[in-house]
Amino acid sequence: MFKLILRRLLLGVATVGLVSLIIFGAVEALPGDACTAILQQDASGQRLANCRTELGLDQPAWQRYGQWVGGLLRGDLGLSTHGAKPIAGIVGDRLANSLLLGGCALALGLPLAFGLGVVAALRRDKPLDVMVSSTAIAAMTIPEFVSATVLILVLSAWLGWLPGIVTVSADAHWTRFFPQILLPVIVLAMVMTAHILRTVRSSMIEVLDSEFVRMATLKGVPAGQRVWRHVLPNALLPAINVVALTIAWLLGGVVVIETVFNYPGLGRLTVTAISERDLAVVQTIALIVSTLYVVINLVADLLTLAANPRLRTAVARST
Repeated sequence: MFKLILRRLLLGVATVGLVSLIIFGAVEALPGDACTAILQQDASGQRLANCRTELGLDQPAWQRYGQWVGGLLRGDLGLSTHGAKPIAGIVGDRLANSLLLGGCALALGLPLAFGLGVVAALRRDKPLDVMVSSTAIAAMTIPEFVSATVLILVLSAWLGWLPGIVTVSADAHWTRFFPQILLPVIVLAMVMTAHILRTVRSSMIEVLDSEFVRMATLKGVPAGQRVWRHVLPNALLPAINVVALTIAWLLGGVVVIETVFNYPGLGRLTVTAISERDLAVVQTIALIVSTLYVVINLVADLLTLAANPRLRTAVARST
């Protein structure tokens, strides 16, 4: 067990290192640089050369990559190439805001997804199951910007129940984001609930049709006890990885939602940094999201292993 955890940790570290190299190479392959964005029409001649020297862009790519990784290992994220501000300060507030948005969406969506998934499985092929499944499929297929626009139109413009956009500054206290954050939370929770709900429903149905559940039924085990003690623990295991992927998506894939609602999170900062050619910030955000993705999936794998005795036995035999 310990050897497996150590191998997973080493694999995670190697993955993050490879991702950092890919991110740096992808950013280097982009046309232009921060100096061309800053100088715009004056980006030529000596002014362009002086700007690149000042920002260190005239150094070889391998040297800049080494300096970047060395700074990351020391906890120094460097300076923004657009304004020379510390990247840690720029990204820190936005990361906290994205975590707030994702945490609220999880708090709303997870109980709803598991509850509806269980109910739909227990009422399989009945009107309630058809309604829940159809709604989930619609939520999965409709693009987020469409559902966001519709909710803004109905709940904000027509009914006036909730604010349509977020007007709070990025460094504001988290309590000031309410109730402006409610609409983006609802949109994210809709998509997240749909994906997890479908997984929970499918797993529940598969376990309900298994031999050991049929045997428990024949032995006269009460229905409630069968569901809570036998079906749910086995059915929820596949949902762990889906939840992990959903959390990773909430952290790194909310660019559209944050842009639509003017929410000051990592997604909107990424769009701004790309438009300003602030490649140092783009690199840092991409690496943070990739690292969180690797960590979340590592935790999900370990939780699945800890919750499944058969997997633990197979791992023990292989090691």
